[in-house]
Amino acid sequence: MSVWVARYSVAVAILLGAAVAVADPHEAGKTSFESNCAVCHQASGAGNPALAPPLLTYPGRYVTTPEGRKQLAMTLLYGLYGDVVVEDKHYNFKMPSFSQLDDDVIAETLNYVAFELAHAPASAAHFTPAEVAAVRAKPSSGAEVRAHRADVLQTLGL
Repeated sequence: MSVWVARYSVAVAILLGAAVAVADPHEAGKTSFESNCAVCHQASGAGNPALAPPLLTYPGRYVTTPEGRKQLAMTLLYGLYGDVVVEDKHYNFKMPSFSQLDDDVIAETLNYVAFELAHAPASAAHFTPAEVAAVRAKPSSGAEVRAHRADVLQTLGL
C-alpha cells in the first residue's frame, strides 16, 4: 500500500470516528526484555537490590554518546562481571551474555530500555542492527565490558 493510500485511510478513519491503532515502536524490544531481562531487572526495569541494578537512568544517558551506546551493546552481547555501582548501590553479579540473540532483537531491546525505561532524550538516535553488528564484530569478555563501563562513567561524569 502506498504512503498516500495509508494516510488517506487513516484520515478517513479519523473523520468517521473510528479508532486507529498505532503500533508501539518498542513492542519487539519490550517482548525481548520481558523474556530475557526482567527476571533479574524486573519488568519495570527497577532492578533487584540483591541481584541486578536498575535500568531507569543510566541507559538514557549512555545512549547520547558513541562510547555509551557501545557500552550498552557490549553489555547485552558479552555480559558484565564484577562489582558495579549504580545510584550509590553496589551490585556484584554476573550478567550473562545474550549474544545468541540476533542483531535486530538486541537493537530493539536496547531501544526499549533506553527510550521506554530510561527515558532517553527524543533527540538521541535509536539503535540499529548494523550498530549492534559492529560491536559484535569485536568480541569482549565480561571483565572488559566492566572496564569499558568505568571509562564511560568517567567520560559522562557519573
